[in-house]
Amino acid sequence: MKEPTNRQREVLTFIVDFIHNHSYPPTIREIADHFSISVKGAYDHVSALKRKGKLKFEEKRSRAMEVVRTGEEWEYNNVVNVPILGVVAAGRPIFVEENWDGTIPVHSSLLKKNRQYFAMKVKGDSMKDAGILEKDTALIQKQNTAKNGDIVVAIVDEKLTIKRFFKEATRIRLQPENPSHNPIYSQDVRVVGKLAYIIRAC
Repeated sequence: MKEPTNRQREVLTFIVDFIHNHSYPPTIREIADHFSISVKGAYDHVSALKRKGKLKFEEKRSRAMEVVRTGEEWEYNNVVNVPILGVVAAGRPIFVEENWDGTIPVHSSLLKKNRQYFAMKVKGDSMKDAGILEKDTALIQKQNTAKNGDIVVAIVDEKLTIKRFFKEATRIRLQPENPSHNPIYSQDVRVVGKLAYIIRAC
């Protein structure tokens, strides 16, 4: 049996978290609203999870979803609280407790082993054509290297930005995914992480 796709795992994680917080499962519409997708799109994800043995549900009943737990795979204890990066003061090291602005729960199945992660609230629309929208939460894998085309979080002029990374002959180009925004060119770019997932704003 095929394993769930990354988006299907995100949907399953949302369902697990919703049940944990409300003691009942979400409706298809609530799933659609959370991920800003159509009701049919949400239904297709849920149906795929049912086929893959991760969910049970009765189509004619509302809030009738049940997570199929294989061992401890989807227990809530496997949810990791990933720190959200807040405003970073100039000169202060980025990864210190004073820079965190709360946490966000992320299921451990979405995280690679032996890797560190942080999250950022997305501001602005400079990456909208890559599906990264205002108020989304970007889950970032902490690293200081990048390949051309990677979507990274980088520090330029003591400010954090999320852009697509390109190394040119004498400089770095941080490319937005919105034609109304200009690229950022700099010789002093510090990569602090690579985009792992986008968690859609409610």
